[in-house]
Amino acid sequence: MQQVAAFILLRNILHRIIFALKSVNMRKTVSDLLLIDNKQLNKDNFLLKLQSKTPLSDIFPGQFVNVEIKKATEIFLRRPFSIMDVDYENRTISLLVKILGRGSKVFTEYIPGELVSVIFPLGKPFTLPLPNDRILLIGGGSGVAPMLFLAKICGLKPEQVHMILGARSATDHVDISEYEGLANLYYATEDGSKGEKGFVTHHPLFTHQLESFDKIYTCGPDPMMKAVAKEAYKRKLFCEVSLENTMACGFGVCLCCVEDTKHGNLCVCTEGPVFNINDLKWQI
Repeated sequence: MQQVAAFILLRNILHRIIFALKSVNMRKTVSDLLLIDNKQLNKDNFLLKLQSKTPLSDIFPGQFVNVEIKKATEIFLRRPFSIMDVDYENRTISLLVKILGRGSKVFTEYIPGELVSVIFPLGKPFTLPLPNDRILLIGGGSGVAPMLFLAKICGLKPEQVHMILGARSATDHVDISEYEGLANLYYATEDGSKGEKGFVTHHPLFTHQLESFDKIYTCGPDPMMKAVAKEAYKRKLFCEVSLENTMACGFGVCLCCVEDTKHGNLCVCTEGPVFNINDLKWQI
């Protein structure tokens, strides 16, 4: 009986793998990318720039990469990182890496000239705004990466794009001065050392002008995104969130990132990471 049970389990796993592979868009690749720059932005955040030997396929805000941390032999699963920028001319992908554990810490210790095994691009991106939209982007922690990427490629005029970035203190914010010409930037810190004191949801732009926006996008810690989604939901505003569930395989095989949604249990790595708040159970 044990052999039969083991056979059935193995068969189910193989079926799941085959199904995932069939559903994978062929644009996704597994490639050794060359690390050409590793810049420490503050105590816990690093900007790593990876270069491809071949031209990059289209990559959109909200998508992510899965990186194999070969130097940490005890880590078997890949680690997901948000894409902060793409330079098609120079074939580079920039990742904002925040040290959260052993895997991310070892990754930030890589030096330029080393090769990094990367699966990309993974996941469903944000819905791009319409030409006349006025949008609000809200980012916290490493969630600022897709917000900055979206501000860069959304195609809107700077006066149409407003972005609130939250952190614990001024030293936790990363320097994003190069994005100042792309959006109206606002800051919030829990200790009041930069911008408004409190959470991003305490910022006057959020508390008093939320209904003036056509679309709201957010990425960061779950409590932050849920607070943003709650207010957007009450006002019936379009709002998309990028979930940060543990995404080890990126193909929906390992089932580490399952989210209970109104449409059943869905793998965040394939059905997301971007979700419309109306599809989540946060408001039930």
